[in-house]
Amino acid sequence: MKTCLNPPTLPRNPAFSQAIVVAHPSATIYIGGQNAVSVDGKIVGETLGEQTAQALANVEAALAAADATIDDVVRWNIAIIEGQSLGEGFAAFAQRYGMMRDPPTITVHIVAGLANSAFLVEIDAIAVR
Repeated sequence: MKTCLNPPTLPRNPAFSQAIVVAHPSATIYIGGQNAVSVDGKIVGETLGEQTAQALANVEAALAAADATIDDVVRWNIAIIEGQSLGEGFAAFAQRYGMMRDPPTITVHIVAGLANSAFLVEIDAIAVR
């Protein structure tokens, strides 16, 4: 069971929670960094929005393999190549998930590069169920 915390002494944002408490024994699922790579190994998309959508689809596939869903995610870690529009990346999240009732926590890093020079974003996640 998870409880999202947004204390009144911290800013409230519908895109993320300030803290999450996981109570009771539960399975913890660690999703490794996902990029915009299709099942055949090809890079999908040339924009941050397109690549974010594919990376999120890959996260969802990994979650499904662990019998979990996006609602089980408690932590996003996102790396975005410097110079990319954060708004475009967040718009891809919002388009896919809308405004989540209890959004996960999030950390976004602006980085100089990723494992492949064509990657614009990498997303990893932690989920509990």
